Amino acid sequence: MKKLILVAMMLASVAGFSQKVTSGSFKNLKGIPEFSLVFDYEGLTVEKFKSEEEFLADKMKKREEKGTGEDFRSSWFADRQNRYEPKFIESFNKRFKGNVKADKNLASAKHTMTVKTTYINPGFNVGVVRNDAKINVTITVTETANPSNVLLSVNYDRVHGEGAMGYDFNSGYRISEAYAKVAKELASDIK
Repeated sequence: MKKLILVAMMLASVAGFSQKVTSGSFKNLKGIPEFSLVFDYEGLTVEKFKSEEEFLADKMKKREEKGTGEDFRSSWFADRQNRYEPKFIESFNKRFKGNVKADKNLASAKHTMTVKTTYINPGFNVGVVRNDAKINVTITVTETANPSNVLLSVNYDRVHGEGAMGYDFNSGYRISEAYAKVAKELASDIK
């Protein structure tokens, strides 16, 4: 019985998200002390919608009566710089304890890490029922001076984001936790 529970737990942890190297290798990143980060959200899709704009139009229409449609749109885009990117940076750097650093516009870095978001599911939390946020990202590491030299390109799919103890009523917070998780997994894979 104990073995069955252990196998079930292992399968559950593997089923949480997937990672696939599409070019290069994590070995190519050994010894690189710093990365200049670029975040790319161009062309991403959101949950069941064909485009991000279709998602935003739907959510804004639902908030029209309250007069909060434009507020939702503004916060949706502001969360990128205010929540997702800082959470990714903090989580990644924390894993290396100062030995490896990643940050936006790091002029001294000889390598660029591009975090391209291709899909976001913001999830929901209405108190009695909730669903984690999920993101798909492609992370590509290149030489800054020679961007055609790809050292690594890896896809992380269905990375879940949730707040502690279910107190994640804000979609931006849930999504930022998914960015923290993907940064943690990336750091672990590099190590």
